[in-house]
Amino acid sequence: MTHLDTRRRQFLQYAAVGTMTAALPGFVFAESTQINDEPNSTFKADVEIELTAQIAELPILPGAHTHVFTYQGKLLKGPQATLKDLPGYLGPMLNFVQGQKVRIYFYNRLSEPCITHWHGMHVPQKMDGHPMYAISQGERYVYEFEVKNPAGTNWYHAHTHEMTATQVYQGLAGLITITDEAEQKLDLPSGEYDIPLVIQDRHFTNGNQLRYVHGMRQRMTGFLGDTILINGQANNTIPVKTRAYRLRILNGSNSRIYKLGWKDGTPLTAIGTDGGLLEKPETFPYIMLAPAERVELWVDFSGRKPGTDLILQNLEYKSAIPHMGGGMRHGGGMGRMGMMAGGLAQGKPFPVVKFHITEQVTDSPRLPDKLVPIHRLTTKDLSNPGKTLSIALSMRHMSPQLNGRSFEMQDYVDSEKIPVNTLQKIRIFHDNKSMGGGMGMMMSMPHPIHLHGQQFQILSRTQNNQDNGYKTVKDGFINSGWKDTVLVMPGEDVEIIKPFADYTGLFLYHCHNLEHEDMGMMRNFYVS
Repeated sequence: MTHLDTRRRQFLQYAAVGTMTAALPGFVFAESTQINDEPNSTFKADVEIELTAQIAELPILPGAHTHVFTYQGKLLKGPQATLKDLPGYLGPMLNFVQGQKVRIYFYNRLSEPCITHWHGMHVPQKMDGHPMYAISQGERYVYEFEVKNPAGTNWYHAHTHEMTATQVYQGLAGLITITDEAEQKLDLPSGEYDIPLVIQDRHFTNGNQLRYVHGMRQRMTGFLGDTILINGQANNTIPVKTRAYRLRILNGSNSRIYKLGWKDGTPLTAIGTDGGLLEKPETFPYIMLAPAERVELWVDFSGRKPGTDLILQNLEYKSAIPHMGGGMRHGGGMGRMGMMAGGLAQGKPFPVVKFHITEQVTDSPRLPDKLVPIHRLTTKDLSNPGKTLSIALSMRHMSPQLNGRSFEMQDYVDSEKIPVNTLQKIRIFHDNKSMGGGMGMMMSMPHPIHLHGQQFQILSRTQNNQDNGYKTVKDGFINSGWKDTVLVMPGEDVEIIKPFADYTGLFLYHCHNLEHEDMGMMRNFYVS
């Protein structure tokens, strides 16, 4: 679909707001869909940021600069550490403190519509980056919200209807960190010992330009690149000392699912996930990380010799996605895949990032036995224990859908109405009945499901198809703590418990395989 076609479709959807208002009682769309382009004089901001989406030519690979979309940030008010530029083409890291009131002036300098979503943040509908609020070139959107999240790692990215995949792919993404009093008491590694790692796979032409392959195969399975970027840079080697570090890892890829593990077999120690710190450190042989998921690792390089390397790699696993073929062309670190525009297949092994031990030191913090208290939600906490909401995943008629429906900008049905300030149980599962057993299982593939609004907790995972493929990934799921994205494997039922507190309006839920999202695998919850 061309940008012209997309803009025309958006115009028709926006124009339909007036006729839809009468059909949606209790929700004043005429007011809530207005672009928020002026600051609220009653909102007293502690932090003010100017964030601009624009075109740039930046160095990523040796040689010619790459044409990208990027976020340019400018701190107008607040602590100097609020903004931190990262090397590469990603937006600046935004460092917030729980309780801060934040105002962000977002400017669109692109020649296409754009809006930004604060992924993982608990904010009002108008501040969440719903695609209904996309602004055109030269316009601005003013976000104002209080930071209610606990300490942890979130991110921000473009969320423009039918253009999310391409805009994020071209660079419109960045990290958000939050700190609070509970975290500050833990003496976790900080400063240079607190390292962000945004993992993305990209495909480049011989002239170093980003190439986005968007044929039917890529639309159905998701785009896969052949070059691994870390924080927007290729062939990354990170120098470290013989002490403990905190790694904040985000899977910022469009559709690639990583099975992260150390090359030497050292177990991984997780201290945080999407929604913040865990109750206590947890050890895994490997960690599965789907698009949009985050994990925080405690990594202690003590005892390793200066001059040696430790490599974090993608371990092999059996993917439910049809094998795409191809292989890596080695050379220059991460390497590129030769002659295969479809990218490196899901589940194939390759190095992700190398840590090079440069210096021997003796001072290092100790891994805490406990991190932060977490109130574990159970079915006894549900507002309506006898009711379970359903999110059925399907690929009917070569169209990814949720509950048999595709996305319409402000559409919702009765089953998507949620009373505000309630706790709801939601079952997420694969619906293959309409396609028949064999065809249904063939079309099943992993889906990372993201729910906007507050974070949720995982109640249970049930695998109804215990084959060898699931055995290669089952030990890498972090099911404790708070989440906003969950990977649902083929044949798997996942039950979650989610608060819908504080804010009313439309809040999205969708597959975070960005190609699927753009194809309509997205719906609205209407919270009232």
